[in-house]
Amino acid sequence: MKKIIFILSIVLVLVSCKNNKTSNEAVDLAVNSKPIQDKYNSFGDAITDLNVLTQNQISETYKNLKSGDTLNVKFQAEVSSVCQAKGCWMRVNVGEEEAMIKFKDYAFFMPKDIAGQEVIIEGKAFVAEVSVDEQRHYAEDGGSTKEEIMAITAPKRTLSFESSGVLIPVAKTE
Repeated sequence: MKKIIFILSIVLVLVSCKNNKTSNEAVDLAVNSKPIQDKYNSFGDAITDLNVLTQNQISETYKNLKSGDTLNVKFQAEVSSVCQAKGCWMRVNVGEEEAMIKFKDYAFFMPKDIAGQEVIIEGKAFVAEVSVDEQRHYAEDGGSTKEEIMAITAPKRTLSFESSGVLIPVAKTE
């Protein structure tokens, strides 16, 4: 019986002393990469800054979309305007055009002062036809003048996007 207990003790010690080395590569990665929350303010679903299309790539993607098509993508672009009433939509530059970004399930809003900043957006890209009334509503929310609003007289083909998540870089402090 003593022999069995002794052998079990030895086996237990050997198993508990298992080698738990981490590779230098994993340690370097952990030390040299910042967590996403240190680099970005996140809105909506949690997204990463990996595998992001450039402005040129998203522009090409939209050129290939037909009305009714949708495509799940993540891209980086400069914000051209944000809803000044609530932050419930934004427009971003995608090449020579702008895309109208709305937020999935109206679940989150953007800060109203991010025009000119680069953001990372993930969600569904599609092409939509926007009615005169809806265009006028967005123009009013965007701070357009009465004359600019009344100049909208025809439906417009619009590059649209339903975002599930947005990353805005954290302002750098020196």
